Amino acid sequence: MLRKLDQFYLEQPEPNRSFMLSLRSFFLNYDAGITEKWKYKIPFFYYKNKPFCYIWKDNKTQQPYVGIVKADEFEHPLLIKGNRKKMKVLYFDTTEDIPVKLIDEIFKLQMALFD
Repeated sequence: MLRKLDQFYLEQPEPNRSFMLSLRSFFLNYDAGITEKWKYKIPFFYYKNKPFCYIWKDNKTQQPYVGIVKADEFEHPLLIKGNRKKMKVLYFDTTEDIPVKLIDEIFKLQMALFD
């Protein structure tokens, strides 16, 4: 029987499934301190046991995005706050490669808040 966490990814239609699974793999391999948990019915990633980011999709467009925890404490021009109080999001185009350098920039800014 699959965990709800694994089931979430497998239930996504393509190309979101492949893209989200690639993001998941990238996050988990990015730093040994990053772990994944099933919280709030979504895949949530923790850094040093503290909430770090999550993977989700826009309800209307189905476009995948990553929600960044504590993003209200640093600036990055591509993060979108919208109506959120403490988090900002980064939307992705599934027809393009994962923007590894961009995610690295954001994660470094964010990790500095945790260290």
